[in-house]
Amino acid sequence: MPQSDTAILNFLRQRRSHPPKLLNDPPPARDALLELLELAARVPDHGKLEPWRFVVLTRPVLDRLAPELAEYVAAQGGDETAVDKARAAFGSPVIVAVISAPVESAKIPEWEQFLSAGAVCLGLVNAALAAGYGAAWLTGPAAQPEFAQAHLGVGPGERVVGLIHIGQRGAPPPD
Repeated sequence: MPQSDTAILNFLRQRRSHPPKLLNDPPPARDALLELLELAARVPDHGKLEPWRFVVLTRPVLDRLAPELAEYVAAQGGDETAVDKARAAFGSPVIVAVISAPVESAKIPEWEQFLSAGAVCLGLVNAALAAGYGAAWLTGPAAQPEFAQAHLGVGPGERVVGLIHIGQRGAPPPD
């Protein structure tokens, strides 16, 4: 008979993403963030390829990128509402871009590596929540290949799988 871990089951039963507008400063300290990234990387990874990487976007970078994203959305034909939303998209205390970085493999198909990178996103959100932070997994226009390659250091064959927003918990998140 399997032994259940009631605390983990209760965490999963109650877990809720915290929308970025509900996140407050300060971001996790460097050591705390490194621990969250380490925990996030403990996902299914057939072949142990680690087909992902992290780009940590701190406040100075986010402040620099916000007008760039608004300009990008406007250039793509976004209306005033979309441009304003893009301008506010980097308001979280810290954002971790999870990049799918497939590795050449005769055994492990690229789609499976991509799913592993997606598991990293959920792992990072859950690690942040379990550590007492608020967190959410989003994408949006900043994850579009043109913007990501120009501003997030995404290389050929890579793709942003998630922008994980992390900060102090504010108001309770919606159910």
